[in-house]
Amino acid sequence: MFMRLRIEGNTPQQAAAKSGFSTATAYRIEQGPHLPAAAQARRQRRRPDPLEAVWDTEIVPMLTAAPGLRAIAVLEELVRRHPELDPGIRRTLERRIKLWRGLHGPAQDVMFRQIHPPGELGLSDFTDLAGLGVMIAGATLDHILYHFRMAHSGFEHGHVILGGESYSALAEGLQNALFVLGGVPLKHRTDSLSAAFRNLDRDAIEDLTARYAALCAHFDMEPTRNNTGVAHENGTIESSHGHAKKTIEDALLLRGSRAFEDLAAYRRFIDEIFARHNTRRSKAIAIECATLNPLPADRTIDYQETLVQVTSSSGFVLRKVFYSVPARMIGQRLRVRLYDDRLECFLGASHVLSLARGRTDHATGKHGHVIDYRHVIHSLRRKPGALRNLVYRNQLFPRPAYARAFDALTERRSDKVACKITVELLGLAHDYACEAELAQALEIELDAGHLPCLDTLRERFRPATASVPVIMIEAVSLGLYNELGMISGGDVA
Repeated sequence: MFMRLRIEGNTPQQAAAKSGFSTATAYRIEQGPHLPAAAQARRQRRRPDPLEAVWDTEIVPMLTAAPGLRAIAVLEELVRRHPELDPGIRRTLERRIKLWRGLHGPAQDVMFRQIHPPGELGLSDFTDLAGLGVMIAGATLDHILYHFRMAHSGFEHGHVILGGESYSALAEGLQNALFVLGGVPLKHRTDSLSAAFRNLDRDAIEDLTARYAALCAHFDMEPTRNNTGVAHENGTIESSHGHAKKTIEDALLLRGSRAFEDLAAYRRFIDEIFARHNTRRSKAIAIECATLNPLPADRTIDYQETLVQVTSSSGFVLRKVFYSVPARMIGQRLRVRLYDDRLECFLGASHVLSLARGRTDHATGKHGHVIDYRHVIHSLRRKPGALRNLVYRNQLFPRPAYARAFDALTERRSDKVACKITVELLGLAHDYACEAELAQALEIELDAGHLPCLDTLRERFRPATASVPVIMIEAVSLGLYNELGMISGGDVA
């Protein structure tokens, strides 16, 4: 069109405007009959090919023998064989290898995208969150996340897990997710629970398999698992792990702090993140919820149950962790329900106490201790010297201030006096329910270089004595009752 307009007598500017391109393009067209890109000569190599001498004789045989070999490994081997080669040829080598594989390499696995009808498939998996650096009460939280996702709508639910990938963690997280969703999919898929089965004997593995099957049967779901080591078969949830982690990381950055008062606060934080995600997908989730099977009336068992004997140490050992209990239970046999984050203890059919679940130190292999000083303080008052070499002394102190006070007393007083005063401080915290306030007062005294004074602290935290009001009761003459009876009888007559 441009050339026709020029023949008709239009100037280059006029012909370019009528043809819809710039004046500069018009002048380039007039300079040659071809498009600018076609007119350019192919750029020639400006330096010798550094791989010409070794490509066919060494590199191609290596790639043929080991198709999965990385380019960096090929480069390291070449430099070892030929020290004169410049290591800076890495990018050139990577491009050549990529081109060779596209022309001559083996066929790769094909990912077949699937259609997931609404209400058909829900998936469960675990992902590590220890790298987030979350702090609970001043201590770094080593935890993982149970992650549930519906394949069709993208509904997601997360639950903070303190232990590993266990049946209890799966059962608790899955049931929480289904009751939040409000329905049950036809199928449930996991990654074969390999972590839960690791290092277990055959009977234990069969027991876990039966329990998982019973869990799915309770919700009328078909249990399915992807093949071991084939992560992409669980890709619907595997791919969302990264998005979930980044979302949690962003939320922590916006919050401005990674410290939480307690585990419950952190779990609420995680719940809010997934709630916002589900709100954005509310329309798709509503469509899928209409196709789900109804929930059962009650939850099923999501714990492991065992019997323990309370020893004379006022506690019991379960999975290499010692738990303290009230001294009145010594000699009793407790039935313990073991959850991921807690223990529920029963004496007969009566629930007697709940305990936070402890963990062993995997790095050292040492046994763990979960100690409540209130369980043993009465006995410890009678034997304060036992504090000095107590096995779980460090875990006995409810707050760092009490351990700090013990250390300061030990440095400047005899062991007997230090133990006596420290035990009385714990007793004071128990008697007057002032554990936090007393710890704050101890920090102030220790920062000032003073040792705690029991008399002063007792006076400070002793509850105020309430005055009992004087109540005067005026006696009534018994004759008034006779007069009332006569009046009543006269009315009746």
